[in-house]
Amino acid sequence: MPKLSPELLSVLRCPVTGSALEQEGDELVTVGASGDKLRYRIEDGIPLLLPPELLPAAAAAPADQHDAGQHGAGQHGAGQHGAGQHGAAPRHAAE
Repeated sequence: MPKLSPELLSVLRCPVTGSALEQEGDELVTVGASGDKLRYRIEDGIPLLLPPELLPAAAAAPADQHDAGQHGAGQHGAGQHGAGQHGAAPRHAAE
């Protein structure tokens, strides 16, 4: 598995602890509060940063249950995005 870029690794954080992540093979790893290593798989070059308790539910969900499968082309269009903001930049979850 190729290494993720240093730029990407510098912005990724553990969803449980908020700590920086390090790549070990095909996983990203951080140390949890109890001293245990928290591991997150990298599949097809994409880090899967789901907390461990959500992995079984994500694996069990059919493909049409995932976000990308819920919206047809044009159904989640510009008319709904930013309604009432009149030209304001979209807000991100981190704001």
